[in-house]
Amino acid sequence: MASPTPATGKPAAPSAPAAFRPPSLALATVGLALASFMQVLDTTIANVSLPTISGTLGASANQATWVITSFAVSNAIALPLTGFLTRRFGETKIFIWATLAFVVASFLCGIAQSMGMLVAARALQGFVCGPMYPVTQALLLSIYPANKRGQALALLAMVTVVAPIAGPILGGWITDNYSWEWIFFINVPIGVFAAWIVGTQLRGRPEQPQRQKMDYIGLATLVLGVGALQIVLDLGNEHDWFASTQIVILSVIAVVALTVFVIWELTEKDPIVDLRLFRHRNFAAGTLAMVVAYAAFFSISLMVPLWLQRNLGYTAIWAGFATAPIGVLPVLLAPAVGKYAHRVDLRVLASIAFVVMASTSFLRAGFNLDVDFARVAELQLVQGLGVALFFMPMLSILLSDLEPHEIAAGSGLATFVRTLGGSFAASLTTWAWNQRSTVHHARLTEHIGAHDPSTQALLLQLGQGDLQRGAMVLDQQIGQQAAQLGFNEMFHLLGMIFLAVIAFVWIAKPPFTAKGARPPGGDH
Repeated sequence: MASPTPATGKPAAPSAPAAFRPPSLALATVGLALASFMQVLDTTIANVSLPTISGTLGASANQATWVITSFAVSNAIALPLTGFLTRRFGETKIFIWATLAFVVASFLCGIAQSMGMLVAARALQGFVCGPMYPVTQALLLSIYPANKRGQALALLAMVTVVAPIAGPILGGWITDNYSWEWIFFINVPIGVFAAWIVGTQLRGRPEQPQRQKMDYIGLATLVLGVGALQIVLDLGNEHDWFASTQIVILSVIAVVALTVFVIWELTEKDPIVDLRLFRHRNFAAGTLAMVVAYAAFFSISLMVPLWLQRNLGYTAIWAGFATAPIGVLPVLLAPAVGKYAHRVDLRVLASIAFVVMASTSFLRAGFNLDVDFARVAELQLVQGLGVALFFMPMLSILLSDLEPHEIAAGSGLATFVRTLGGSFAASLTTWAWNQRSTVHHARLTEHIGAHDPSTQALLLQLGQGDLQRGAMVLDQQIGQQAAQLGFNEMFHLLGMIFLAVIAFVWIAKPPFTAKGARPPGGDH
């Protein structure tokens, strides 16, 4: 079979013949699944630990989100390199090298003594794990008999569902009971074990590395443009946006680099990212819907645990428990959705998913500081229905009008753009939440007079006779209320975004079975 090539329209070099079987199929599967679990886990494990990390390293809340965005952006940049690397060096070697490099990067994350060191290590971690998921998929398909490949993909899909659920709980438990560094150190034994198993089991697997032309201009402009844009989004608020010369320069670099990137990729014979795929109606509409909806979903995944800890005083592990129910229904429904979804119009399923996610967002927009654990967990559980009906139908729609030789490239391009969307959303959401909180804080305090007798009486009451202490307590309470109002506004906006995405879904036209291929089985 041919291995997936996420970034190019060319078929990959042939994988190992179907006759190759590892000494133990079960052990090989465990090794591949462990590595994928470890990689996907690290996309969410740090979310609940951000307040602790920022406090320990003396960083602001905005700076703490770099821990998430640096990983996501570097991961997205590395995805287009997967096809080139596997053709050049072989899938087994790339898997082992990437896994061991991930181990080293995880160790560097754990020993980081500053936010800058941690962000750099996270960027390295995200970059080296870029090829891991698509290569894992290719290796699984190559070692399983044809009649059991569906089971292999179902297992991999289950890993991608369970890992994000386990991330917040495991991250919270480790942070509360040990220290945040161990959320990265645990990758070391897991990664070494996975690499050893796969190296042992797949030794002798026939591969035919080929010398391939590399699109260096496309890669350079992609890294420069996306990197500069992410820095602008991360630093813009701190530097007062375009009042800063640094932000202006970075913005110009981003615009120029990305413009050159688009023009070059549309005209290059062997582009690193095949943008010509957007000529297909379903691919363009489906990818647009996927990216916008995933960005909104990623924003929720970031905001809820932060809100629980900063506004409601939850510990990291209880924030993980409160957010974990979102994965229950996807785990239970994934097999059924993969098996029966194509019996109905996939646009209907996707629309139901977005209505559910919009409804839960609107309900969160009515939260206050007295909301209890059960209510938070209940809405997370309900939102899981939207997640269960979201990924597989949208992936099927966006791949449905691609030619057979374009399917691997289309899947990779959609993953690449989706990952970037999530990263950009993390920065923009944090910035917008802080901005709205600042506005509400100003409005709540504008009628409070420092010399008003009623105000002074309140301050004395809050400070137990100490005016200065009372002022600090009052400011803290106003800050919490302002942050809550900002949170509510953000979720109202996210609800509107989910509803708007439905329009993109219905631009697509059936049939939604990819040409020359069976419907994808829920790959996330």
